Amino acid sequence: MELVFLTFILMLSIFVGFELIHKVPATLHTPLMSGSNAISGITLVGALAIAGNVEDPQIATWLAFGAVILATINVVGGYLVTDRMLAMFKKKEANK
Repeated sequence: MELVFLTFILMLSIFVGFELIHKVPATLHTPLMSGSNAISGITLVGALAIAGNVEDPQIATWLAFGAVILATINVVGGYLVTDRMLAMFKKKEANK
């Protein structure tokens, strides 16, 4: 019964997440995604903390390694996108 309940929660969260993201206007999408870097940072810290706290350390290590890699890619990509977005608002210097 627990598996059915957890599957229901997963499907519900996927549906709600999709609906929320889908309704965000394009002008707000990049600032909101750059704000999600904090969540990826929490994922990164959680993956590092959980690496050795499971009964089967080999599986935990591999899963934590994968989580660290994916969260790092997400954080770096988010900051690159944010930097690029902020560069669009800088005043261009006049050619002298």
